[in-house]
Amino acid sequence: MKKTVVILTLCICVTFIYAQQNTQPRQWDPRSTEWYQPVPPKVQPGVGVQPPSDAIILFDGKDLTKWESTRRGERGNRFEPAPWKIVNGEMYIVPGTGDIQTKEYFGDCQLHVEFKLPLSSEERGNSGVYLQSTYEVQIYEGEKNDELYVNGMIGSLYKQKGPLSNAYTKNGEWQVYDIIWKAPVFNGDGSVASPAIATILLNGIVIHNNYTLTGHTPYRGLPEYTPHGRMPLLLQDHGAEVTFRNIWIRNL
Repeated sequence: MKKTVVILTLCICVTFIYAQQNTQPRQWDPRSTEWYQPVPPKVQPGVGVQPPSDAIILFDGKDLTKWESTRRGERGNRFEPAPWKIVNGEMYIVPGTGDIQTKEYFGDCQLHVEFKLPLSSEERGNSGVYLQSTYEVQIYEGEKNDELYVNGMIGSLYKQKGPLSNAYTKNGEWQVYDIIWKAPVFNGDGSVASPAIATILLNGIVIHNNYTLTGHTPYRGLPEYTPHGRMPLLLQDHGAEVTFRNIWIRNL
């Protein structure tokens, strides 16, 4: 009887010890959660107006070779040359000549655009930066916003979302957009697999923080998505002599 009790007690103790061991946190080897490939590419950050080393320079004050008109020639099979002008290293909209677009197509990207609005203009410096030719980040004179709807003011994702703050300085001064763009992805049937997402800074101030777009940015009607792939970056001619400089982009 005593022997049986001793054996039973030993079994209970072993079972208890085993259970205790199984409930203890696993002791991970730190090396099991480390990896060494792939190694991120080295990128030299830009200094001042110098862009990062891996940036695609879209405009550096020299020419418009990276751009073309959105208007097609007489035969309709190719776009006309970009009709805007360069003065002292700055690119000016020539009002009435139409929008321009990049010859290269883009998707996910980091975009840097510097722009300046005229001191006085009937159109109040109206223009826009269109990601993938479709989604407008508004450029508009920002000194008199009490006269304009919020989702159409400077820094707005046009007709969708007003900016978190107004970081515009003054007409005649350079303004800076830095845009982190996650392009929309579409399923084979045209439905949205993942929507577009934008983080935007104006003059170093976050004005859109990881905002999810509900579609394009129409003047009339509601936003909606139409399936597309990589598309050109577009700058809008809205009848005012807005100026641009130092435009670069990084594919992400």
